[in-house]
Amino acid sequence: MRCVVDGVKRHYDSSARRARAEQVRALLVDTARDMLLRDGYAATTIPKLAHACGVSAESVYKRFAGKPALVRAVVAQALQGSGLVPAETRSDALPAADLKSLLQGWAALGAEVAPRVAPILLMLRAAAAHEPELAGVASAVDEDRRARMRDNARRISAAGHLPSGMSLQRAGDVLWAYSSAQIYELLVLRCGWNLEQYADFIAAGMAAQLSAAS
Repeated sequence: MRCVVDGVKRHYDSSARRARAEQVRALLVDTARDMLLRDGYAATTIPKLAHACGVSAESVYKRFAGKPALVRAVVAQALQGSGLVPAETRSDALPAADLKSLLQGWAALGAEVAPRVAPILLMLRAAAAHEPELAGVASAVDEDRRARMRDNARRISAAGHLPSGMSLQRAGDVLWAYSSAQIYELLVLRCGWNLEQYADFIAAGMAAQLSAAS
């Protein structure tokens, strides 16, 4: 692409500009996560974030409408996991023919994602009690996860894995409960379980619940 500056045609590399914009956004999200976990929601301000990243506050607001939107971006990034392919995409690609293997795959992805997202979700839950603007964010994030688990329950049902006495709602509730940050907090953060033990617990618990008619 070419543009004209002062009557002179110059090459304008739009791809480089987009790459730079993506780098700045990633830096903002990474730094915001560190600040939120270290300093808390109230002490994490847009001016402080901008200063830490070497950009203007206006530049931050161009990308995020405010701190609640920034928190949503931090959560979304954490949910992608550590792989090159987002965890949700990898989850959808798991074969559903064998329930045990599917649940083990989900549990492994949960163990990958939980150390990244659970501390943010726990911070969000605590801060929402004192920050009215966060109450809606906390509710929306939780409902997003619940909707995702309902989709997973429908997938299990479509593969013929649910007992006749179990409703889709109950199956979704089981998956929602076992994917919660609270279980990670209790077992890993407070009891000191390692991630393999955590994943085994999640897989076994989901399997036991989803095989029992209600």
